[in-house]
Amino acid sequence: MRLIQFTTESGQRAVGAVVDNNTVEQLKDVETIYQLAQRAIDSATGLEALATELLSDIRLDYQKIIDESRLLAPIDHPEPTRMMVAGTGLTHLGSADTRAAMHAQNSTNKVEDMTDTMKMFKMGVEGGKPAKGETGVQPEWFYKGDGDSVVPPEASIPSPSFALDAGEEPEIAGIYINDAGGNPCRIGFAIGNELSDHVTERQNYLYLAHSKLRHCSFGPELLLGDLPKHIEGTSRIVRGEEVIWEKNFLSGEDNMSHTIENLEDHHFKYHNFCRPGHVQVHFFGTATLSFGDGIQPQAGDRFEIESETFGRPLRNSLKVVERVIPKVKTL
Repeated sequence: MRLIQFTTESGQRAVGAVVDNNTVEQLKDVETIYQLAQRAIDSATGLEALATELLSDIRLDYQKIIDESRLLAPIDHPEPTRMMVAGTGLTHLGSADTRAAMHAQNSTNKVEDMTDTMKMFKMGVEGGKPAKGETGVQPEWFYKGDGDSVVPPEASIPSPSFALDAGEEPEIAGIYINDAGGNPCRIGFAIGNELSDHVTERQNYLYLAHSKLRHCSFGPELLLGDLPKHIEGTSRIVRGEEVIWEKNFLSGEDNMSHTIENLEDHHFKYHNFCRPGHVQVHFFGTATLSFGDGIQPQAGDRFEIESETFGRPLRNSLKVVERVIPKVKTL
């Protein structure tokens, strides 16, 4: 089952189950997926079973929701500061090639000649898929922001004027809510655009933290249940009416150097990420970037990321926003 969040024609928030690419069936008695997840936790009911139980006879035109700009991100929190967006890198087979080229690093197999990026990738290949009950190697990790950093599907992703680049990263994101005891509960998965500043990162790989502090988008659909082992998709950039770049990408554990469980274990081992009622959005990484092919997106370009597994494509345009850096005052 795949769910979306949207606003009705009267401006009320709503949740819908995707029937097909043209039809959405509205759920009754819930306005948000956050509410739905809380009810599932409180009633010890599976999320898909609860959503099925709440299906109504209200069927809506999916395309009309999109055309009228009523799509929302498939998860948010009533208090944006209680939602955290983070992610992991160097998790996909082939991902080291792009990163190594970005950092002008040596991809030799001799450990003594490897730089940190290649060492991290090699560690993941060798220890990112541990046997059941064993602890795997921890991945590269980064922070992106809180709920205010998330842009809805079909909306423009802002890039600050001080940024040197605003490049797409087609990734899958895991969506989680922590129960009253602080235990993370996976709600589902969504296709995402983990936008990053690759030119800043290329200056020095220690600028990775800066390059990730950008807005992002995911959705429009939330996939419930387990993530398929093999996922195929396409990422493209459209400038005007012309597709200036397009490439297929692979994801799912068959194409990754880490298991989803291992990435989750290393994220949620930190107490700060297990606060009751908080939402976590965790990007799982990619091996496909237009930056690796010398593309530099411009304001007005449209990113399109799609995979049949996740239904409708994620589409966002890029806009540059003036960022006035505040001066610190002494009190």
